Formats: sequence, C-alpha cells, structure tokens
Amino acid sequence: MPDIATLHTAPAELSKLPSPGLIRRVIRQRQERSALFEADLFADPAWDMLLDLAAAHAEGQRVSVTSLCIASGVPTTTALRWIAQLTAKGLVEKVQDAIDRRRAFVRLTDRSIAAIARYFRNVEPAPAL
Repeated sequence: MPDIATLHTAPAELSKLPSPGLIRRVIRQRQERSALFEADLFADPAWDMLLDLAAAHAEGQRVSVTSLCIASGVPTTTALRWIAQLTAKGLVEKVQDAIDRRRAFVRLTDRSIAAIARYFRNVEPAPAL
C-alpha cells in the first residue's frame, strides 16, 4: 500500500471523492461520538480537517482558514499548527483571497484528494450479491 508521500495524482476515476453527503455523514458520526464520550479520547484534528476539506471540495465550496479551525474541534492556535503541518506535508495548500488579502482559503492537494478517495473506496462495504 503506497503512503501519502509516494502517492501520485491518480487517474480521474480513482481520485473521485465519494458524495459530499457521505463525507458529511462521517463528520456527523465523529461529532456524535465526541458528544457522547470525552472529546479528547478521539481527538484527530488533522483527519477532521481533511474530511471537511474533502466535503467542501466535492461540493465545489471554498473553506476559509477560520472555518477550518472551527471544523477541527480544537482551539484555534492548535488548529493553525495542524494546518501548518498539513501544508508542510503537501496535503493542503493555502490560497489568498483575491479580493480580501486578509483572508485565506485552504484546499486539498491533488495528492490528498487521491488518498482520501482511496480511503473511502477501501472502507466502503462491498455491494451485496
């Protein structure tokens, strides 16, 4: 199984993310779990951010840094450190707002889109025969 560092952009059909509804359902399930148990037991802000960005990508929406910090479920300073780590690893990239230079958006790289698409293909149950 290739790791994210060696995963190259896959053909379009292999990089196709699942429906935004499925990704949002996974996000809601994660939030529900955190509401029922101590949230820090399951803290995984990097994955929460990647899921939020994947859903937004599939919906054709942009995600601001502020919105991504909120989606992470951790304090803003912690979320900003995670964004920096994800950027350094080539999983996300920041894009300045062309109209308001004080604002920036975060988006998935092609490499992370391919990895997330592969993840959902691998964990999706096989159809019943």
